[in-house]
Amino acid sequence: MTASPAIPRAGRLDCLCEPSALGDGVADRGGIALLAIGFALSVLSQVLSLSILPLAGLAFAPSRGLAMLPFAAFYAGAALASLPASLLLDFFGRRAALSLGASLGAAGGLVLVWALVKMHFGALALGAFWLGIASGFSLFYRHAAVPLGSRGRSAVLLVFGAATLAALAAPTIATATEALASPRAFVGMAVAAALAQVGSLTATSALPYGRIRATERGAEGLRDWRRILLPTLIGALAWFAMTGLMGATPVAMVGCGLSGAVAGTIAWHVMAMYAPSLALACLPVAARPIPIVAAGGVLLVAGTLAFALSRQAEGFSLAAALLGVGWSLATLGTTLWVHRDGQPSRWLLGLHDGALLA
Repeated sequence: MTASPAIPRAGRLDCLCEPSALGDGVADRGGIALLAIGFALSVLSQVLSLSILPLAGLAFAPSRGLAMLPFAAFYAGAALASLPASLLLDFFGRRAALSLGASLGAAGGLVLVWALVKMHFGALALGAFWLGIASGFSLFYRHAAVPLGSRGRSAVLLVFGAATLAALAAPTIATATEALASPRAFVGMAVAAALAQVGSLTATSALPYGRIRATERGAEGLRDWRRILLPTLIGALAWFAMTGLMGATPVAMVGCGLSGAVAGTIAWHVMAMYAPSLALACLPVAARPIPIVAAGGVLLVAGTLAFALSRQAEGFSLAAALLGVGWSLATLGTTLWVHRDGQPSRWLLGLHDGALLA
C-alpha cells in the first residue's frame, strides 16, 4: 500500500486503505453481509434475553415492585451506551466499536447464566445491563450500513431486515436449549444468548477495511440539532409504546395462564419488527421517510388497542405483531429521515439513539 494524502483519518468510519478501494456507486457487499450477520445474531441474543428477564425478575425479585428491574436495566444499558457507541465508531472505526459491544454482550450473557443458576437477583440485573449495552451498540449497525451501498437506503434495509432470521430461529433455539438445560429454567436460553453475542463478535471482527464514501461532519458537533429533533421525538414515542407494552406482555400472558406461549409471541413480535425491512429492500424507492413513519404510528395505536383487549394467546400475538411492524416502520422512517440531508455528526447520531432508548 502506498501513502496518499486522500487516505482518511483514523477518527472516521473508514480505515487506512487506498481511496479507490470503494468508489462511488459501488456497494461494499462484504461489509454489508457481515453487518447483517452480526446484527441478526445480536438481535437473536436480545430476543432470548428479553424472553427471560420479565419472568426471571418475577421469580427472583425480593418484592414485586422490583420484578421489572432487570428488564429496565437492559434498556438503561442500551440508552447509556448509545452516545459512547457513536463516538467510538468515529474514533476507532466500525470494527473495533461493534466488536466491543458484542464482547460486552457475551460477558453479560455469561453473568446472566450465573445469575439463573444461583438464583441471584442482583447478578440478573447486572447481566441484563451489560446485554443492554450490547444492544445499544448494535443499533449502530444500521447507521454504519448507510455509507456502504451504492444507495445507502438499500444497505440499511438489508442489514435491518436480516434480523428476521433471528425471529425465525428463536423459538426453535429456545425450545432446544431449554430441553438441554432442564430442569434449570431459562439457563439454556441464556447460554444461547451469550453464544449469539460471540457469533456477532466473530462477524464484526471480520469486517473488511474499506473507504466510506460519506463525509464525516463531526466538526459541526451539535450545531445541526434541529435536523434530528422531530424524527427523534417521533422515534422516541414509538420506542416508548413498543418497549412498554412488550415488557408488560410476558407478565400479562403469565397472569392469563399462557406462560407456554410467551416465547412464540415474542418471536412473532421480533419477526414483525424486522420483516418490513426485507419487503422494502425489494422496492427501496417506496422507502420514503414521512409516509413510513405515519404508517408506523397508525399500527402502533392499533397494537396498543389489541393488547388492551387481549385475553388469549392469539390476541397477544396479534398485538405483538402490530407493535412490531409499527415500531419497524417508525424506526426505519426516522433513520432515513435523519440521514436524508447527509450523514449527521456522531454526536447527533448518539443523541438520537440515546433518546429512542431512554
